Amino acid sequence: MTRTPADCLSVVVPCFDEEAVIGETHRRLVATLEAVPDLDFEVVYIDDGSRDATLNLLRDLQQADARVRVLALSRNFGHEIAVTAGLECAAGDAAIITDGDLQDPPEVIPEMLDRWREGADVVYGVRTERDGETRFKRWTARAFYRLLARLTDISMPLDTGNFRLMDRTVINAFLAMPERDRFVRGMVAWTGFRQEPVHYRRSARAAGETKYAFGKMLRLAVDAILSFSPAPLRLATWLGFLASGLAVSGIVLVLVLHLFTAVRVSGWTPLLIAILFLGGAQLVVLGILGEYLGRIYGEVKRRPLYLVKERLGFTASGKRSSADEEDLGDAAK
Repeated sequence: MTRTPADCLSVVVPCFDEEAVIGETHRRLVATLEAVPDLDFEVVYIDDGSRDATLNLLRDLQQADARVRVLALSRNFGHEIAVTAGLECAAGDAAIITDGDLQDPPEVIPEMLDRWREGADVVYGVRTERDGETRFKRWTARAFYRLLARLTDISMPLDTGNFRLMDRTVINAFLAMPERDRFVRGMVAWTGFRQEPVHYRRSARAAGETKYAFGKMLRLAVDAILSFSPAPLRLATWLGFLASGLAVSGIVLVLVLHLFTAVRVSGWTPLLIAILFLGGAQLVVLGILGEYLGRIYGEVKRRPLYLVKERLGFTASGKRSSADEEDLGDAAK
């Protein structure tokens, strides 16, 4: 299927404390998009509870450019939720997700559009190089993507982030998934459809500091594994079999030594080791069950994914979005 140029392309840009770079991000985005022939576009910025002047700068950008939309969340809800909020408000026939730090270069967007117009439903960026990142971060990211590929049943491309183009059909399918613990790239891969890669060199941050410290990266990895794989539950089962097997082996060993040799097992050491091992195994299993139970608890409360405190520029777009209809920013349901 070959597509005609989009009636409108939405570029979704989640932002958190990006005052040092957001002006340059907008300049490069607009310059790239204006250079594409016959393209109408909007840029949807989501301020994810920034503590600096990011929101004020976004207000200024919206005042100067009618193609800019600003969605300010009431607090920091996290990157994956901010992306979801932006896609809910996107008016385009296709949407591109990119971060506000210019690590994913806007100059790749025309190639993504070409692939989309040739029939791809999702065009995802594959990082061939990762400038400005430590060797530890590159190694852990590489290990995580490969571990996730082995643990899940879905075909998830390696070395990718959220930088991607999604057709309206895919956006609607993505927004139909109500879960709270969201892993965007996994959810998009789960939808299926025709997905093609575009390779690019990931740049270092243009300014500012990374918002993904090791703790947040670890949390994202846990969310990804628990959301798309039952492997931790299977691990708990196998850990139980291992503990039982070791206990049975210990009993057999003690009986053999007692019946056929002069060796006698005495003292508290073997008993203490057995108790510590079994206690540790039980705590691991309880921890795994607790992670899944906590996610179920979060789902059944049915709180909104996010709350909005300010919208700018959406009236001009004529966009009807679920976020606008429910007006989550005015009252928490």
